[in-house]
Amino acid sequence: MGRNGGPGAMIDWKRVNELKDEIGLDGFAEVADMFLEEADAAVLALADAVRAEDVEAQLHFLKGSALNLGLADLAGICHAGERQAASGHRDAVDPARIAAIYRASRAQLLAGLKTASAA
Repeated sequence: MGRNGGPGAMIDWKRVNELKDEIGLDGFAEVADMFLEEADAAVLALADAVRAEDVEAQLHFLKGSALNLGLADLAGICHAGERQAASGHRDAVDPARIAAIYRASRAQLLAGLKTASAA
């Protein structure tokens, strides 16, 4: 898995670098912190969501934020889950799997950012 992402990459580092170039390193850190706080809450809300509409809304939020921040795997699983929930298949959505991918993506993003800022 290269720094710019690629097939099977959890993080789209090209997108991360584009966003850092667009808004600056300080702005990126602020956006990343805000996303991670909101995503933590959305992942918890997703686990408690009963209605398909609520599941769909949480997944839509996570997907959009993940796309903006370069979290490719998270965006993909959220997109699939959002479509399932929208078609009334709320039970096909696995909040635990989504939470696990979120946590892994979060850890990889933070580790990559820490390495990049140390370089």
